[in-house]
Amino acid sequence: MLVRRRTWRKGCVVEETPTRWELLFADLEARVAAEEALEREGAVAELTRAEHASISTTDRLRAAVGAPLRLELLDGELLDGRLRRVAATWLLLHGRGPRGGVQHLVPLSAVAGVLGAGRHAEPSTARSDGLGLGTVLRGLQRDRARVLVRTPASSTTGRIARVGADHLDLGDAERRDAPPRLVPFSAVLRVSEA
Repeated sequence: MLVRRRTWRKGCVVEETPTRWELLFADLEARVAAEEALEREGAVAELTRAEHASISTTDRLRAAVGAPLRLELLDGELLDGRLRRVAATWLLLHGRGPRGGVQHLVPLSAVAGVLGAGRHAEPSTARSDGLGLGTVLRGLQRDRARVLVRTPASSTTGRIARVGADHLDLGDAERRDAPPRLVPFSAVLRVSEA
C-alpha cells in the first residue's frame, strides 16, 4: 500500500507523489505476496489431498462406531443397524430381526456401499482391530452358535463345524445327517445370528 508522504518546507506541508520506481517496487511486492499466498493455498490443498489418500475404509468406519448405518451388500441386500465393531477385514452391525436385535458379521469385501459413515476417520488403536474373519468365526464355532450364512447363491442356517484358512464348513441345522457345506470366505456376504 502506498502512502503519500508529507514533508515540511518553510512552514507549509507539501505532499509528494510516489516516484515511478516506488510504484514499480510496490507492484512487484504485491505480486510476490500474491504468488506466495497462492503457493500456500496450493500446498495446503495438496497436503489435504495427500492426507485423504491415506485414510482407509476401516478408519472411516471406526469413526462411525455407535452410529446407525445402512450397508449395501454386493448382491444388493440392504442391512440397517448400529455399527458395533470394525476390524481390518470385517465389521459387526447390530440390526433388527423378526425376534428383536440380531448381530451381523459382515466381511468388508462384501460391502458395496455405506450410508451414514460421516466424514471423519479414526486410526486403529486396539490390538483386536487386526483380528481376521477366521478368528471371529472360530469363536462362533467354539460357542456352538446357530448362524445364518448368506452367500450370493443362498442362505443356510446351521452351526459352524470347522473353520479353515479361507473357508468354513457349515452343518445343516435341519438335517444333522447332511454333510457340512463348505463356504469360501470370498463368497460370504454376512454371518448373522439365527
